Amino acid sequence: MKLIRFGELNKEKPGVIIDEVYYDVSALGEDFNETFFESDGIARLENFLEVNRGKLPKIPEGSRIGSPVGRPSKIVCIGLNYADHAKETGAPLPPEPVVFMKASSALVGPFDNIVIPKNSEKTDWEVELAFVIGKKASYVEESEAMEYVAGYCLHNDVSERAFQLERNGTWDKGKGCDTFAPIGPFLATKDEISDPDNLRLWLNVNGQKMQDGNTKTFIFKIPFLVSYLSQFMTLLPGDIISTGTPAGVGLGFNPPVYLKPGDVVELGIDGLGTSTQKVVAYEKN
Repeated sequence: MKLIRFGELNKEKPGVIIDEVYYDVSALGEDFNETFFESDGIARLENFLEVNRGKLPKIPEGSRIGSPVGRPSKIVCIGLNYADHAKETGAPLPPEPVVFMKASSALVGPFDNIVIPKNSEKTDWEVELAFVIGKKASYVEESEAMEYVAGYCLHNDVSERAFQLERNGTWDKGKGCDTFAPIGPFLATKDEISDPDNLRLWLNVNGQKMQDGNTKTFIFKIPFLVSYLSQFMTLLPGDIISTGTPAGVGLGFNPPVYLKPGDVVELGIDGLGTSTQKVVAYEKN
């Protein structure tokens, strides 16, 4: 299944995509959030779709598409998980996963604007495969890790490099700014993606190809990441885990290239659709 959420920001309703048609499943009475995933919501949704086959209302054309997952308890990201990206940033290959957090308040839809933060000069892009946790995970064995994955989605791990690398402290300051986590357009359940370790992912800025990689070059694969992270924190249903980016980020160019107002970022992953974000300047509300 392909799960979507649509409507105004923070007022999204649940929907599904069936044969490229967008349907409203608000009658299910649930959002795609922690409670939904924790209580075997995907199976419940499958049954709802079967019972209501041919009766579902279509989503109005032009509706805003939001994140396919309601605000999760956390967004956990893996840094330097592709050897070519580590090389372009001048970093050594990590002996174990580099872990940082992205604020849940950064979450936006796949076609929403990226807002360059106040005082930012080095806002960058990163196309990434993300996966969503389907049930509570603590001290998980790697051999059982995929039982805890609900599905996959496209993520642009937008980053402010000066905040991330030139300010004292962790990477988190450059990762959690508002609008820095466009997710979607949909969440594909596990059965939709036969091999998450062999997916092409790409990103263009203003029509120019910047990133073009494949998840087969992961340093740390998804089962290992689930097990590894679960040794340090409990992963809750609906949590989003982002797996890192291949080479081609703005930081890696010589000289570096960063986003500016008016730029358009397009990205995609095999089987997980595409997204587009326009870059805009920060304006005080």
